[in-house]
Amino acid sequence: MTVVLDRISKSFGAMTVLHELSLSVQAGEFMVLLGPSGCGKTTALRMIAGLETVTSGRIEIDGRDVTEVAPKNRDIAMVFQSYALYPHMTVAENIAYPLVIRRTGRSDIDRQVRDVAAQVQLDSYLDRYPRQLSGGQRQRVALARAIIRRPAVFLMDEPLSNLDAKLRGHMRAELKHMQHALGITTIYVTHDQVEAMTLAHRVAVLNKGRPQQIDTPRQIYEDPANLFVAGFIGSPPMNFVDGDLMDGLFQSVGGRLPTSVRSSHGKVVLGFRPEDCRIAAPDEAGSLRGSIYSIELIGDHVLVTCRVGGQSITIKVEKNFSADIGAEIGIAVAAERTYLFEAESGQRLR
Repeated sequence: MTVVLDRISKSFGAMTVLHELSLSVQAGEFMVLLGPSGCGKTTALRMIAGLETVTSGRIEIDGRDVTEVAPKNRDIAMVFQSYALYPHMTVAENIAYPLVIRRTGRSDIDRQVRDVAAQVQLDSYLDRYPRQLSGGQRQRVALARAIIRRPAVFLMDEPLSNLDAKLRGHMRAELKHMQHALGITTIYVTHDQVEAMTLAHRVAVLNKGRPQQIDTPRQIYEDPANLFVAGFIGSPPMNFVDGDLMDGLFQSVGGRLPTSVRSSHGKVVLGFRPEDCRIAAPDEAGSLRGSIYSIELIGDHVLVTCRVGGQSITIKVEKNFSADIGAEIGIAVAAERTYLFEAESGQRLR
């Protein structure tokens, strides 16, 4: 089923929290709404579900205008951050509840509950109560309850945020496989860019209620539209250095770097990814001069944090790198791996 948002806006009194968001989600697509707290992503999801009214604009599901349609008639299933399980019901009863409401036959309910429980690896927990389950198991019960409805659209509001880091990684893989196997259109809200990059077919990056960029994870990572997107996507985040652009040469207190923009501009921000720069000799031409502030062994690589003119720069290097704190170094970046942004507007210079 397709979902189309046509310039939807939402205001609470004089405050507009979502400004004319337009989005077309294809059938079977996994679309992630990504952004910081308060950017309007959960409000957009609740409007699609019918839990919030639309101030202006239209919402279509499979070509049908559902802007004024009651939530129960939209054929959607929503999975919340808080699991929203019934504590007095067993796992089997929680999963079966949507079918009980539909007055499905008992034998059909039993069969579908067993099938769906097996999909989320809960078939041996059907007689337990939510209080007897771990956080990951509870979230799988919530997913199973949504799956059993076979809705046209899944809506998920930060469903993994209450889980620990290891379990989040496991559940990301489970979710991605499950959505691929079921082929159900999914709209997923998160503030975690790692979740967005690993799960999504496409990502819509929002900030202050406005869409910043809508594209594939790879395209957003490699070709960010503006300073906000560049800084929000990536772990560790992109490095930024303030300076000026003169005839394609970036100049700052740390030195000069060649760039891919062959022009002059006033105040600019130079960006480059930690994996796209290297440590050079402090006097190497075409590099920034800095000093090592910290060295962190991550496992398969080392993160070196440097100070360049009062700004922090992170460099990703091989795992056996060693140096002294305070050592003077150069930071070299190939011109084609640099990004330039207007300092005032944050817009990309190309």
